[in-house]
Amino acid sequence: MVPKRWLPNSQEFYEQRWFTAAHDALPSILDWNGESIPFGTDLLFAADNRPDCVVGIELCEDLWVARPPSADQALAGATLLVNPSASPEILGKAEYRRNLVASQSARCLAAYLYASAGPGESSTDLVFSGHSLIAEYGVVLAETERFSFSSTLALADVDLERLGNERRRSSTFAPTPAGRCIPFALAEREVATLLRPVSPSPFVPNVESERSSRCQEIFALQTTALARRLRHTSAKTVVIGISGGLDSTLALLVTVKAFDRLGLDRQGIVAITMPGFGTTGRTRGNAEALAEHLGVTLRIVSIDASVRQHFSDIGHDPLRHDITYENCQARERTQILMDVANQVGGLVIGTGDLSELALGWCTYNGDHMSMYAVNSGVPKTLVRYLVSWCAESEFPVDAATVLHDIVETPVSPELLPPTESGEIAQKTEETVGPYLLHDFFLYQVVRLGYPPRKVLFMAEQAFSGDFSRDELLHWLRNFYQRFFSQQFKRSCLPDGPKVGSVALSPRGDWRMPSDACAALWLAELEGL
Repeated sequence: MVPKRWLPNSQEFYEQRWFTAAHDALPSILDWNGESIPFGTDLLFAADNRPDCVVGIELCEDLWVARPPSADQALAGATLLVNPSASPEILGKAEYRRNLVASQSARCLAAYLYASAGPGESSTDLVFSGHSLIAEYGVVLAETERFSFSSTLALADVDLERLGNERRRSSTFAPTPAGRCIPFALAEREVATLLRPVSPSPFVPNVESERSSRCQEIFALQTTALARRLRHTSAKTVVIGISGGLDSTLALLVTVKAFDRLGLDRQGIVAITMPGFGTTGRTRGNAEALAEHLGVTLRIVSIDASVRQHFSDIGHDPLRHDITYENCQARERTQILMDVANQVGGLVIGTGDLSELALGWCTYNGDHMSMYAVNSGVPKTLVRYLVSWCAESEFPVDAATVLHDIVETPVSPELLPPTESGEIAQKTEETVGPYLLHDFFLYQVVRLGYPPRKVLFMAEQAFSGDFSRDELLHWLRNFYQRFFSQQFKRSCLPDGPKVGSVALSPRGDWRMPSDACAALWLAELEGL
């Protein structure tokens, strides 16, 4: 038996007339019809077949006070917090209650189940709506329709493994000795489909208004970070390589806004386009047009002759289009950027994004290197939306037209010759796989800490009808192989701002040996 700790005694509540608060109760064991039963707010109910399923109970007002009992219960190990409540409805209270339940679930790193009395209760002076909610780690998963005279049920999937992972990640969530645990048996069953939605794009909100708000916040984070670095170094000039692709475009837009915020002349932004063997007319034209519309200094430096000379120096056949052929171009471009930065006394702004760092899709000591990497915290799926948002919200129409075409351009490093018709021949996603999948895997693996089987299960929920199970397995294996083998590139990253809950900086969130092996993760996927 779990008593109520906090008894309201104001407005419509007169509970202290009739009841005693739990903290004034003396016994920890009650004699109930000749049976001794545990009594107190320190009781927890633990599933004997699921160690991560521990239930804590508080009642009604207990949630609405400064220190709810559920906080102590969570610290003692409770992962499911439940509250049977008789909460009368008044104007505006439903939203307050919803926020309260969601925030308590976030604060306790738990799931919170709140069941309230319904409209069948007396309405002499009060109305009850039957507002019931299920929240997990700050997100409301389900809630009932209010004011229904029929019985209603809030039903949702709760991810106990995720809650356990979140608690292990949080060093400030310090567990205290557990309360008295009462075991119970939890019925288990396998399900093929989840009740809760699984977003195929966890970095990109589905709702347009929320997506726009997130883009605005990320853009502000990036521009503020760069502006701070420019102020710290007293730099009035920067150098940035622009290709007409998404990443370099976003980096240029961030740089322009940072200069504007600091009152610096945009002519101090030296944008260099460096056409090579794979450059198409579309991307080069977009790069040059964007630089003109933004009013930055444009330089065009062809790398054709210098790379051919390098091929001759190292004895490489230019007709052999292998990794040497590609990376020679990437490193030549980086050398040009670094040397021009010395010429003008500025910083080289990096353009690579978070997804490329996760997959190692960057040339070591090529585009991998810069003096400040403004995109290093932004996943590829979000880069596209950020550029679109900039076109619609931050920049004039002439630049917006170019930006929209850049958004529609296939993602490519353009290191292999174009097709006979001059189109992009080398498409990144045909080699490394769809960024939509890899960003999904990145979030599930790094942010949520899920094991391979669960990542696959969640992917099947998110991409049902879009990708087959075999396709998901193929690209998930590819993700693990690349993510583990390419850690050495992430171990020596330049500085760059963290903008979301997934970050791979070796100085911050992600500490991983460069020779870590993916064998255990891949083995779990065998036979599936």
